[in-house]
Amino acid sequence: MTAFTEIPILDVSLSHNPETKPQFLTSLRHALVEVGFLYISNYGVPDALTQEVIRQSRRLFDLPVEEKLKIEMKNSPHFLGYSRLANEITKERIDWREQIDLATELPAPGKDEPRYRWLRGPNLWPSDEALPGFKETFTEYIERMSKVSMEFTGLVAESLGLEATAFDKYFDKDQQHKLKIVKYPDVGELGKDATGQGVGPHKDSMLTSYLLQASEHDGLQVQNSEGEWINCPPIPGTLVVAIGQGLEAITRGVCVSTTHQVISPPAGCGPRFSVPFFQGVSYDAKFAEMDLPPHVLALKNKLRSNRDDVEMTFKHSMFDHIGEATLLNRVKSHTDVAERWYPDLLAEVKKRKENLRDLSTQSVAPVTAT
Repeated sequence: MTAFTEIPILDVSLSHNPETKPQFLTSLRHALVEVGFLYISNYGVPDALTQEVIRQSRRLFDLPVEEKLKIEMKNSPHFLGYSRLANEITKERIDWREQIDLATELPAPGKDEPRYRWLRGPNLWPSDEALPGFKETFTEYIERMSKVSMEFTGLVAESLGLEATAFDKYFDKDQQHKLKIVKYPDVGELGKDATGQGVGPHKDSMLTSYLLQASEHDGLQVQNSEGEWINCPPIPGTLVVAIGQGLEAITRGVCVSTTHQVISPPAGCGPRFSVPFFQGVSYDAKFAEMDLPPHVLALKNKLRSNRDDVEMTFKHSMFDHIGEATLLNRVKSHTDVAERWYPDLLAEVKKRKENLRDLSTQSVAPVTAT
C-alpha cells in the first residue's frame, strides 16, 4: 500500500441519500485508515454564517493591543482567551501565531471536582462595544459545528461497521467543544526572529477537528507515511477534517491521527487566517479500548499506524483519564497560564523534561493531574 499524495474530498450530503451513502462510507473509511485527513463539503453550515465568521475573525486582530489583553488567556484557569504572538510552544519551539481560544459556554466547575475539569469553564469575550456581533456570531458557529462534529462522528462509526452511537459514551451531556481563531503573520512582518514555524509538527487531540481556512494562503501541510509533506490548500466551501489522537487511541490504531504543521506565509503575502473547531470529549472518560470486532481491527493499516514522528498526548501507561493528559498538554503549551494557575504541574513537567534528557532510555512514572 503506497503513501497518500493528496487529501480526499468528501461531499457530506451524499451520506443523506440511501443510494449514495454506502459509497460515501467506503470513501470515509479510506480517509480514516490511510490518510487521517480529509476535506468535507456540504456539511450544513450556511455560507452567510461562514463569511461572517471570517469577517469577525479579521476584526478581532485589528483591535488595539490593550483591548485584546483585557481577555488574555493567562487570566483564565480554563485556558480560554487571547494569546499574544509567539506565546505558544510546539515541540519546544515558538509558534509564530496570534490567537484566541473559545469554547461552548459553561460555568466553572466546583472546587471539589477533579482538577482536570478546570479545562471546562466560561469564555473571555471581547466587549460588545469593541466588537459588535462577535459573541453572537461565534456562539452560533460553535453550536452549529457541535452538531456537525457529532453527526460526523456517527458516520465515522458507521464507516467502520459499528453502530452510529458507538462513540456516544465518550461525550458529556453538556459537552464542551473548543475553537481557535488564528492569525499567522507573514515572515516579512515577523522580521529576523521568524523561523517559518506558524505551528510546529503535531497531532490534534480528542476525536475530530474541523478547520476553516479563512484566507487564500497555503501553509497547512500533512505528513504521509514516507515522511513527505503534502500541501493542503484552501478549497472554497470546505472544511479540513483532522483525525485526533483520541479517535486513534479508542480504535486501537484503526483510525490514524496524522502529523501536520503550518508554515508562515512568505514575506509580502499578508497574514494567513484560520478557524479550527475541536470536537470535545468527556475529560472523565478513561483510556479503555473499545471492544472492537475482528472485522474492524482487520482494517488497521500497519504502514500508517507504525509511523509516529511526534509525541502522543494520549498514553495509556501514563494517564487514567483523558482530562489528565489534556491538562498536562495545555500546561506544556501555555506556560504563562500554568505559571499562574498550575505552578506545581509546570514544575513537574520541567522536571520530567530534564529527566528525559538525562535518562532518555528509561521509563518515567505516571503524572496524575487530579
